[in-house]
Amino acid sequence: MSSVSSPFGLRPSQVFGGQVRQIAGTIITGLASDIFQYSPVRWADATGGLIPAPAGDTNILGVFLGVEWTGSDGRRRVSNMWESGRTGTDIVAYHTFDPMQVYDIQAVGSVAQLNVGDMANYDALSGNSTTGLADFTLDATMAATAANLRIVSINPGPDNVVGDAFTIVQVLIAEHAFNAFTVNKS
Repeated sequence: MSSVSSPFGLRPSQVFGGQVRQIAGTIITGLASDIFQYSPVRWADATGGLIPAPAGDTNILGVFLGVEWTGSDGRRRVSNMWESGRTGTDIVAYHTFDPMQVYDIQAVGSVAQLNVGDMANYDALSGNSTTGLADFTLDATMAATAANLRIVSINPGPDNVVGDAFTIVQVLIAEHAFNAFTVNKS
């Protein structure tokens, strides 16, 4: 219910004119950052591997969905999160990439119907290392200028009502890497 705070990051919902698809990228072994499922990612400048896209970042590529790699013991492993400092080979990281991908995100406060079309930022990236899931929210303060996300709808779920204390909204990535004038890596 959206009257209770239970954030889940940017969860893929639908794609305008299509279906949710993922693409394979990579993460550089030993990356010193956690990446939780449903956290925004971008390309790293020096390596081309995926890194987290913190609040206020631009050129977001998509949302992290999971990873598989070969550990030092030669066993293939699969996880919905990348733990800081993890090492391995043959790393395949899955993420969304479509600029028209719609995501559900819970706001840290109430969002009104008149906020549809407004821009807002997600707050500091965080997650649960036990479940591997992201647990950050949308800042309910609408941005007067550019922001990471554009609200396109209020989630039509049965337990979500416009103006609830922690409204779940549907958003597009407004600063998507494929929509930028120049594709910049970090």
